[in-house]
Amino acid sequence: MKTKLSKVSAMLALLLCDVAQADVLPAYQSSSQWYVDAQTKLTEKLHTNNQFKAKNVILFVGDGMGISTLTAARILEGQMAGEPGEEHYLSFEQFPHTALIKTYNVDAQTPDSAGTMTAMMSGLKTDAGVIGVREEVVRGNCASVAGNEVVTALELAEIKGLATGVVSTARITHATPAATYAKSADRDWEDNSDMPEGQTECMDIADQLVHFEHNLEARYTGVDVDGIDVVMGGGRRHFLPKDAAFNSADAVSSVEGDRTDGRDLTAEWLEMYPQGKYVMDQTGFDAIDPATDHKVFGLFNESHMQYEQDRANDIAGEPALSEMTEKAIDVLSNNPKGYFLMVESGRIDHGHHAGSAYSALTDAIEFAQAVKVAMENTNPEDTLILVTADHGHVFTIAGYPKRGNPILGKVVNVGATEPATADDGLPYTTLGYTNGMGFQDLGSETDADEVYNQTSAAGRNDLTNVDTESAGFHQEALVPLSSETHSGEDISLHARGPGAQLVQGVMEQSMVFHVINQALGLVNE
Repeated sequence: MKTKLSKVSAMLALLLCDVAQADVLPAYQSSSQWYVDAQTKLTEKLHTNNQFKAKNVILFVGDGMGISTLTAARILEGQMAGEPGEEHYLSFEQFPHTALIKTYNVDAQTPDSAGTMTAMMSGLKTDAGVIGVREEVVRGNCASVAGNEVVTALELAEIKGLATGVVSTARITHATPAATYAKSADRDWEDNSDMPEGQTECMDIADQLVHFEHNLEARYTGVDVDGIDVVMGGGRRHFLPKDAAFNSADAVSSVEGDRTDGRDLTAEWLEMYPQGKYVMDQTGFDAIDPATDHKVFGLFNESHMQYEQDRANDIAGEPALSEMTEKAIDVLSNNPKGYFLMVESGRIDHGHHAGSAYSALTDAIEFAQAVKVAMENTNPEDTLILVTADHGHVFTIAGYPKRGNPILGKVVNVGATEPATADDGLPYTTLGYTNGMGFQDLGSETDADEVYNQTSAAGRNDLTNVDTESAGFHQEALVPLSSETHSGEDISLHARGPGAQLVQGVMEQSMVFHVINQALGLVNE
């Protein structure tokens, strides 16, 4: 270790045009683990690959994964591994380049996922609630879309001849995944039944996904693409007719489909891609052979996929986000030109909306595992991996808990053994929300959305005899609302691979597109 530190000190002296200061440091300082770790990380950063061009780009989006979520998930993952937790790192937190990202929409101080993801995919910010269009569009006005569509990184990758993929634990027609391929004046137009009555000019989002290839070729003269290669997520109901005869094996509703036009879009996809594979459960997923199945369409739930901790309760079985990520990479790697893949953990956001730190954080940990899988299955010399969020949540880490105190637990102050109490005489948790439905004690319930079947209980509650670390505990909230809200502060962007060094400082969210473009040479190469 002494040799390594000497080399680092010499390098720093050269860079700073100064003399080495190692001799004035007490041995206990230079040999402490904190000091050694920092020097080691600095050495790694100084040897970062400075090539800008990549063969592949993977964009990971943790929906709702604000800074406080990263901190709490990091601690929880460390504590689950038997550590105090605070010194732990999520897989991507050790990437060599990091920036802060401003998340506001053109018309909103606190953003939504449609506007934020459109910014990341197109390079320009837009209004809240609209997808794949610029700010001139009026939300809910179909006629305002024509002439205001923006081209996305995924579309440009298709035009360039790269393989493309979209993976999400949310409905694949939900705002974040939809912003990679769709143009819509309203994020809620997921199928035709969601659209204004009598509206025939605009296609619903599910229809746009299935007919992506035709629509892209029609939009640009002379363009010939082969369509998105991998699509995996939830949201079957938007692709199936409102007819029980089309129900899937794990349908929850008596009639699974929502479409009122009688169309089965999964059948239409198979007709266009007869060699493709459509799957809807774990068995079908496991049977995908990347060597032969080069077009994959997976819809694993009627609505959103399960929370990670609730996944075992799915009737037909669902793959984990990390499993879908690995499979997508294997399939897309068949293209010798490279690929663009977007992977979203959509249910981090939903856990927070439900006021469940447990669900949000365990999904964030699985998200970090998906990034780890991508790291293990790609080459950092030719693959740029970007990890970010679309926005944060009003989720706080508060009080003065001692080191190693359970992050999901009640605050126990430094030097104490019993939970601290507030001025009202009641204990309180480290984690909490500024608004939302508030406290619920649902025991071992792993589906955070069960809270919506309860009565709002915002404000203070007596947690003395409540297990706040259980899956079914929902944190207290100050302001009573039917659902917790997004927040407006910056989120983080982490980068590894060719072009990663462009990620630094404070950046507009629309810059994410430009980093991808620089790496893949999608425009003005």
